[in-house]
Formats: sequence, structure tokens, C-alpha cells
Amino acid sequence: MSCIAGYAQSPSSALGRGARGFGVLLLLSIVGCARPSAGAGVPAASLAGLTGGLARADSLIAAAVGTQFPGAVFVVAMDGVLLHERAFGYAQLFDSAGQRLVSPPPMRTSTLFDLASVTKVMATTNAIMLLVDRGQVDVDAPVSRYLPDFRGPHLDSITVRHLLTHSAGLVQWQPLYYYASNTAQTYALIRDMPLGFGVGAGRHYSDLGFMLLGVIVERVSGQRLDAFVERELYRPLGLRSTLFEPKARGFTDFAATETGNVYERHMVYDSTFGYRYLGDPAAWNGWRHDVLRGGVDDGNAWYANGGVAGHAGLFSTAGELRVLVDLLNSHGMLGGHRYLRPEVVEQFLTRDQYDNYLGWMRPRDLPEGSFMHTGFTGTYVLGVPRYGLSVVLLTNRQNMGPDARGYFPNLAPLQEAVSRALVDGARRARETAHQRCMTSLLCVPPRPPR
Repeated sequence: MSCIAGYAQSPSSALGRGARGFGVLLLLSIVGCARPSAGAGVPAASLAGLTGGLARADSLIAAAVGTQFPGAVFVVAMDGVLLHERAFGYAQLFDSAGQRLVSPPPMRTSTLFDLASVTKVMATTNAIMLLVDRGQVDVDAPVSRYLPDFRGPHLDSITVRHLLTHSAGLVQWQPLYYYASNTAQTYALIRDMPLGFGVGAGRHYSDLGFMLLGVIVERVSGQRLDAFVERELYRPLGLRSTLFEPKARGFTDFAATETGNVYERHMVYDSTFGYRYLGDPAAWNGWRHDVLRGGVDDGNAWYANGGVAGHAGLFSTAGELRVLVDLLNSHGMLGGHRYLRPEVVEQFLTRDQYDNYLGWMRPRDLPEGSFMHTGFTGTYVLGVPRYGLSVVLLTNRQNMGPDARGYFPNLAPLQEAVSRALVDGARRARETAHQRCMTSLLCVPPRPPR
């Protein structure tokens, strides 16, 4: 079910609000809402303008169910107000033999997803931001300041910024679990591994850099990454379903991913498929074989880091991820409490001289300042500060199984189309609200679209 709600404007209260605020006189709920919007801030005129974008995005996702993924959860908020929350399809559709389940479990808005690389921003980057905010980490300091044994002719020049921007020169991927079975062994293996590229010589997306960032968080804070983000961010924000190792905490409702690690096994055994492994593929054989539900899909997170790593391992719901995007859209303040100084948020979400954000990715063809990240399991988060948009689209694409070439469905076109539909709708909404407001002497206009 979807949820769309709007607010009629109260002129008396609008006079005392900021440029993006509107008073609330009446909550208008559309019949069939899965849950109502919470809070004030989005005028009825803006909501009406955005409805077309929401409907278009919904139709795109619904059309992909059963062909690109068994199910999805889609959440949209604007200026911190939940506008839309909908679950599609099934949490699992196929068993470990690739056979369709007779009674597949439905997807729910409360279903937890393996976020894969969205962990990099929702856990690790947020943790580094908190430490920067507190003056405990300097992104331009060498990694060796925080990991004293991370030294060597090339390692000495690697900074925290290099890790955050994937420009440290680290190899992009290797099956570290062939040699390591815990975080300490994994760290030593990465430290002693030859670099794959020159330090600062371009962006080469690497899981290994974010594993190192997770270790930095642990060394600086004195807490493991999962404990630090839960204690310092998730719990204060009221998040209860954003966590590592969810099965150990009693959670049972999960979106299924793939059967075992069929994709990574292909990467190891087929040198033409992904990232070339130079060792003996048969030297390790600890592969899982069942459909993964509640255990992190990523092999390096699961086998080599015990389920908690800086690059993968976080689970969450779409609704809770939306809160974390809201936090950045609102410059570090939420619910009247400041979690991050605005200058720290700006530091991480401003392009550097190499056109990179810190931790986050810059989406193509969206307003300046927009930030996003994807996860291999089929997850996607997007923030568009210009329009106050927070977008979360979580899918279980891996449960469809790989195609004849060994690849899972490519969701990039869908993610981009959904994003464009919402941004176009938000732009029209802002324009409509601004035009209508200009005809009223009692209205404080929203920030005009740029």
C-alpha cells in the first residue's frame, strides 16, 4: 500500500515559519495509506505537484517486479515529511534450486534488507563524520596517524580522504577469506598487499579502503564499528532495525539475496568474469549453498570479518534509511537535536578538486549537491537537498538468480528513471507552491526552485 498525505496551509502560523516551513491546519489523508505522514512542512500545493512523480516512480517499480526482482520497498520523504511508503511483491520468490516457492512470503515495509555497499555510507561514512565532527579524525591526515603500523614507501602517503574517495590505489577486490578469518587478519592482509594503482591516481572503487576505514573507527573510538554507530547515531535517532548481525538480535523478516555466494565463486574461478584472482581457487572451499536470509551476502564481510565490516554487513529497513538521508538533507539536525555540524556535512558533500564527495557518490543529471549510493544486493539511497528529497529503493534482485552470463539484473536504469521522475515532480511542486504563494499576502514562500 502507498501513503500520500498533504497539509492545508495555516496563514497565521506560516508567518512565523522559515522559508521552507508552512503551518499546518488540516491533515489530508488519501484513503488506502499504509501509514500517515508524520510532522508538518509540506504544503498541499507542493504535494499535488509531486503526486505525478510518485505515481510514475511507483509504476516503474511495479513493472519491474517479477522480472528484475521479486520485491521491493520504496520510500520518499520531502523536507523531513514521509510522503510515500510502499512494499511490492515478495521477500523471497525462489529456493536454493532456483524453483519458485509455492507460498512466497510477501514483502513488507518492515522487512530488513542486506544493504551491501550502502553500508559504506550509512555506517562507515557516518561514523567518520561523527569522529571528524568531534575533532578525533582529520580526513587529510595520513592513515598511519590512526593505524600506526600502516607504514611503507607507498602507504605513508595514503590519507583518510584517499580511502573515502576510492583514490588510495588499493586493489579493487580480492577474496580475502582465502587467507583471513577475522578482522585483525583481514587488516594485516590489506596492509601488506601491494597497491593496484598509484596513490591519488584516479578513482578506483575498492571495498578494501572501507574495510580500513572501519578499522580506523574502531581504533579511534575504542568500539567496534557496529557498536559505535548504534550507540552514537542509530539509537539517538530512534532507529531500532538498522544494525549488523540482525539474526543474532532476534530479527526474522528478511529480504532474501542469492543462493550461497555463486557470484563471488564465479569471480574467483573465472579470470575473465570479474576481478582476477591469482591464487588457487581450490585452496579454500567454505562456500555457503543455501538461500541467504539475514546473513550478509558479501563474502569478505561474512567469511573474513565475522559479519561486521566497513564495506558491507549493515541491514536496515527503507523507512529507517530515509531518516539517515533526512539527517544529511537537514545539514545534521533532526528532531530539534544536532548530530553533526553543518560544516561537516558540507565538507563531505562538496566536490573536491577531483570532483569527488567523501564516501558518497554523485548521481548523474540530478541537481547540484545530490548524493547517492548503491548496494550490490539491489539497494539504493538518494538525497536531493535542493528539494529536500529523501529517496530509498530497496530490492532483492539477487533472488532472481544470475542470467546465462552469470550477472544479476542491472537496476541502474530503473534507479535513474525513478530519481528523475521524483526530481521532476519536486521541481514542479516547488514552482507551483512558489507561484501560488506569491498571490497571497499572508504566505511565506518556499525556497524558489533554482
